[in-house]
Amino acid sequence: MSEIKHYANVDEKLSLDKFCVDEENAHIELVENPSPEEFQKLVIACPASLYRYGDEGEMLFDYAGCLECGTCRVICGKTILKKWEFPQGTMGVEYRWG
Repeated sequence: MSEIKHYANVDEKLSLDKFCVDEENAHIELVENPSPEEFQKLVIACPASLYRYGDEGEMLFDYAGCLECGTCRVICGKTILKKWEFPQGTMGVEYRWG
């Protein structure tokens, strides 16, 4: 008989990670009034869902759960990102196995 494997969903996997957020120094900052077209790219592409729309259609962004993958930098680094750098030492995401 074959063994059935259980694969965790993305939310379960992300919940294993630990985040040390640098409240004093955001490592990602958006320009003022970002382009809706460029922002939409990040809504779709960000694996941590940091870019999203609020209930009234406003653009929302929070760097606190950043996976430091650089997807936003590659896709929109020269259009709507004012700043993108890795967090200071001991800050940011700490990946865990689970």
